[in-house]
Amino acid sequence: MCQLFSYNSYYAYGQSKLANILHAKELARRLKEEGAGITINALHPGVIATNLSRHSNFMSVVLYGVFKHFQKNIPQGASTTCYLALNPKVKGVSGEYFADNNAYKPSDKANDVELAKKLWEFGMELTKSK
Repeated sequence: MCQLFSYNSYYAYGQSKLANILHAKELARRLKEEGAGITINALHPGVIATNLSRHSNFMSVVLYGVFKHFQKNIPQGASTTCYLALNPKVKGVSGEYFADNNAYKPSDKANDVELAKKLWEFGMELTKSK
């Protein structure tokens, strides 16, 4: 059987991160529309020194070894999550994307309102009871 598409872990990872941002933005929009008073944000913790690449190919392991000195440790990686959960400066801020404890402008695709709605509807369709 001829395989038309091959799996690319880096592309898949990027797509999953895009989906996270789009989902957070759409959920924030919907909750605001309902007057729920709940904030939803997406964040990038940074590149954290973990064993995430333990099952990666040889080149990924080599690159990890070179770049591990530039990565955040686990407490540094948790910083933006804690900032969003606890800092009064972001009270009421919703539908944003954060990195390094600051609001950050994501890609144009991540700001695409129609794409966020399509992803939401697709997810609803996948999880609908039969």
